Amino acid sequence: METIEPLLAEHPIFHGIDPKYISLMVGCASNVRFNAGEFVVHDGDKDNEFYLIRHGTVALDVYSPTKGPITFLTLGPGEVMGWEWLVPPYQTQGDARALDLVRAVKIDATCLRAKFEHDHELERELLKRFVPIITERLKALTIQLLDVYAPRAHKSSF
Repeated sequence: METIEPLLAEHPIFHGIDPKYISLMVGCASNVRFNAGEFVVHDGDKDNEFYLIRHGTVALDVYSPTKGPITFLTLGPGEVMGWEWLVPPYQTQGDARALDLVRAVKIDATCLRAKFEHDHELERELLKRFVPIITERLKALTIQLLDVYAPRAHKSSF
């Protein structure tokens, strides 16, 4: 029977991290799966976890009142879903839904934030790893929104 520790250690977000931090996070981790079409999170949900995607793809959507749900990014194996757990009020921004069978490691952020109280280096290490993810997601959302709200080019009648 495989333990969850190697799954954490092998995930790209934790590449080069001190093994003691992996050991600390193991108690906050569990394996989860989502079937195609199943929502992982909904916009506005309390965000007390993040996911290390091992298999499958997840669509990150925002809702437009005029266009409905708009996928601004698709995540796959080796990627991380969720960053709002770092910033109060810990609330998701958008929906996430499985496009196919998804297997992931879920990290309980409430558990992890409690560990931060006793190990500020762990908190600093994770912040360093999540800030680029936050930046990437905001860029992807900005590009998608520019595309959605850009004026449409008129076809020539020639």
